[in-house]
Amino acid sequence: MVAEIKRINEKELAAGIVAGVTAGSWHETYKNSAWVYFGNLPTELSEGDVVCIASQYGEVEDMNLVRDKSSGESKGFCFVKYVDQRSTVLAVDNLNGSEVLERTLRCDHVDKYKLPREVLDREEAALDADPTRVTRRPPLCAVCAPCVRRVPLASARHYH
Repeated sequence: MVAEIKRINEKELAAGIVAGVTAGSWHETYKNSAWVYFGNLPTELSEGDVVCIASQYGEVEDMNLVRDKSSGESKGFCFVKYVDQRSTVLAVDNLNGSEVLERTLRCDHVDKYKLPREVLDREEAALDADPTRVTRRPPLCAVCAPCVRRVPLASARHYH
């Protein structure tokens, strides 16, 4: 799939098609989704690590790093939602096929993504436990890299 996306992008480039600028790009199929899939991730990466990689191409609004239910270990893939859908084009074009810790990443658009029921239930339970909890994330500290509030991060990123 990595090679196929590269081939399609090269074909569009040769034809003078620029995603988001000229009509006819394959990316247009996904213009209503701000979600992308990241696959073949090194399992040692944390949510914070993935956000750092993904945020090179836009502000990350949400993410779901899929983990084994019993061990909690990453399964090596995740779904990332960008604030601006146009960031998905940049991420797919630039991160698909890139190398991270000697692994070739797969990055592709996701047409329709729905958070897993257990994630929705966990967030609903947290909101029930603390009704004052803000569902929209507060602004990030100006000196911190983008991070995701609802998942524990391995680093010291924080909100103010």
